[in-house]
Amino acid sequence: MRVVVVWAVSTLTLLALAGILPDFQLQGADDSLTRTAITAAWGAGAFGLLSALVWPFLVRALLLVPALVIGLLVFFLNGSLLLVALKVTPDGGGAADPENAVVVAAVMSAVASATSTALAVRDDDAYRRRLSRLAQRRRRRSGEDSARRAYTASPGTLFLQLDGVGHQVLLDAVADGHMPTVAGWLGERPTHRLTPWRTDWSSQTGASQLGILHGSNHDVPAFRWYEKESGRIMVSNRPASAAELQRRAVERTRDAGLLTLDGASRGNLFSGGADQLALVLSMAARRGRATRSRAGYFAYFTDPANAVRTAVSFVAEVGREIGQSTRARVRGDRPRVSRGGLYPFIRAFATVVERDVVVAAVIGDMLAGRAAVYADLVAYDEVAHHSGPHSRDATQVLRRLDRSIELLTKVADHAPRSYRLVLLSDHGQSPGETFLGVYGLTLRDLVRAGCGLPVPRRAVRTKSGAEARDAARDAVRTALHRPVEGSHEGEAGEKRSARGSDPIVLASGNLGLISFPDVPERMSREQIDERHPALLRTLANHPGIGFLLVRSEANGSVVLGPAGAEIPVAKLDDTGLLATMGPGAADAVRRTDTFPHVADIMVNSMYDPATGRVHAFEEQIGSHGGLGGEQSNAFLLSPLTLPAPVPGDGELVGAEQVHSVLNHWLYDGLGPQVPLGPTQPTVTVPQEETEPSA
Repeated sequence: MRVVVVWAVSTLTLLALAGILPDFQLQGADDSLTRTAITAAWGAGAFGLLSALVWPFLVRALLLVPALVIGLLVFFLNGSLLLVALKVTPDGGGAADPENAVVVAAVMSAVASATSTALAVRDDDAYRRRLSRLAQRRRRRSGEDSARRAYTASPGTLFLQLDGVGHQVLLDAVADGHMPTVAGWLGERPTHRLTPWRTDWSSQTGASQLGILHGSNHDVPAFRWYEKESGRIMVSNRPASAAELQRRAVERTRDAGLLTLDGASRGNLFSGGADQLALVLSMAARRGRATRSRAGYFAYFTDPANAVRTAVSFVAEVGREIGQSTRARVRGDRPRVSRGGLYPFIRAFATVVERDVVVAAVIGDMLAGRAAVYADLVAYDEVAHHSGPHSRDATQVLRRLDRSIELLTKVADHAPRSYRLVLLSDHGQSPGETFLGVYGLTLRDLVRAGCGLPVPRRAVRTKSGAEARDAARDAVRTALHRPVEGSHEGEAGEKRSARGSDPIVLASGNLGLISFPDVPERMSREQIDERHPALLRTLANHPGIGFLLVRSEANGSVVLGPAGAEIPVAKLDDTGLLATMGPGAADAVRRTDTFPHVADIMVNSMYDPATGRVHAFEEQIGSHGGLGGEQSNAFLLSPLTLPAPVPGDGELVGAEQVHSVLNHWLYDGLGPQVPLGPTQPTVTVPQEETEPSA
């Protein structure tokens, strides 16, 4: 009956569009109203059948096309199917221009989807039965069904990461009523406990998620950094870099990851050892595995109604971003960054396409009864970077994320096993005007000026740039006239003025990394002063910079601050230079100092505890990556049925500790017998162990 109703509504829609659009015609053999209606019914039926039969093959053929392109092709493909449908009507009585075909197909798909949804909105049992049947068919085809029946009585676990949502942001959203589902979990009769956790110095997804999923984020000093031995720049969200980071973590821990046993990884940078993948960046660089990772698109876009709905939402989100950025510009909001170019499309992909595909994949995992699922929703993080972490734009995203959480909670009621829903974040975000916005020059400009290297005119005209260039000239002039024992003054001057190669300056939020590529080892403070006498002094005394980390030949690694302040890392504590950076800052700096790929100069921006503001070295008014404020404060929201993450008044510090907690929860919950799949034997996990062997 539902099919008949949808067909009838689609026929009426086709007739209405034929009357509205002048270049779209439906004509029967005798041009009568009856024949026209019959032609419309044939056209609607043919379009529905083609969508159901041909569309899945089109989507599978497009698996290798970049994700953003799939969304843009939806309208074109739907229009093509409609043209074919009109051609196969008995009288061939339909005609449309390609432009009109796209519009008609989009409207028909949207109307059919809305009608079908309205008819099924109160029919949860039918929805569950349909999806369960699909899941059972997939399991039988893959031989998983018998392996799963043995342990579906034990609960599964869904780890849902809300990227960039800090601990305080979550509390504020709950208190203000923006996340009612989460508020219900923490209400008068709470079902979950909220635990804050502190990130490492590199407070960003690359470091945090690698530690959470693979148990080690050793030697990840920032979101992007330079490696001298290979001469390459590592960037956490590049497929090749993500694959290499995952390989190193697995090699270090000798453990494939948190999701090794019957797990699924959805929308993440790293796989966690899962066999079921969708939108996993570390797999995108691997032939074969990349197609598997993108298979989540196939599962979602196979339904043309899903494709049209997401495409329409995509276009609406682009319009929403353009409207919001225009209003912010008209109001003169500060701080503000440029939001033009491709950003509206990037935002729409993160907040619509990625969300829809990941949520659909997670629903499939839960209905298939998978033991562990880890999924990342990046929508808030993307919007907060450009609109601010406490902005109205970001708050609207939190509301939509809460609706996704509510949907997953309802789906869990229909899953073949019970599920424990765990929410967590990988870091927060700290607000503030950019370094460029406040001082008129970038960190790279300041470094080059301090080295006496050419800089753009806009940087020369700033106070910071002029002071840095003057200091560099004075330092070089002094060095050229200072005699050196055992050499002629001219030779000494030539030696001291040798600059080597230009420094590489990289930014990760409010954390900057400066490397000198021509020196193979980590450059020392003495070497830097010899080559660029004014550089360290210029950086340390700049009002936009909080502290520097460099290696000293005399005192080991040291932290430098304004007015000549210097503290050996071995004696560092959370007072003095790091007093405003929050608890645990000294330990975080000390740990990073041991990394093989720590930069020659690590630069952390200033932090104002009164306002909570930092100065990002990137064009972001909500940033993370270094120390200072909310960016270091993430959260873990777990069911009360799970053990407390930390005993008593203890603290949860670092992504590696979070991995240990999740690992303990996961494998305690699965019990001693863990089926690995249809072709693998059962592995016994001793109850006293908290981490399975490789």
